[in-house]
Amino acid sequence: MAARTGLLQIGQVAERTGLSLRTIRFYEEHGLVRPTSRSDGGFRLYSDDDVARLEVIKRMKPLGFTLEEMQELLTLLSGLAERPGDAALADRLRMFHEATTARVHALREQLSIAEGFAADLAVRLG
Repeated sequence: MAARTGLLQIGQVAERTGLSLRTIRFYEEHGLVRPTSRSDGGFRLYSDDDVARLEVIKRMKPLGFTLEEMQELLTLLSGLAERPGDAALADRLRMFHEATTARVHALREQLSIAEGFAADLAVRLG
């Protein structure tokens, strides 16, 4: 049925996004994503928009964003899609961009430290 409607079952979404079924269900339980519909058999069916939401969540996770921040950004992105010229939404998006940039910088610093440590251990191995 999913193929006829253009909707994907949760297993297909998991394959496409690289997220586990459990993770997708977790995000659903916390209101970050909701299946577009259900099949006659009760299977969750997801649209391309649902998959895109999960991709945004997946990209936010390693940056340490909270579930609340994820929900806020997803709501913000939906608002901007509906009202692209909204200055208040653009300002809020700018704040998320700045926070993301700062978190990426912090991760790069941590990676540099980890790489230095790995190099030191490699030297000790001879």
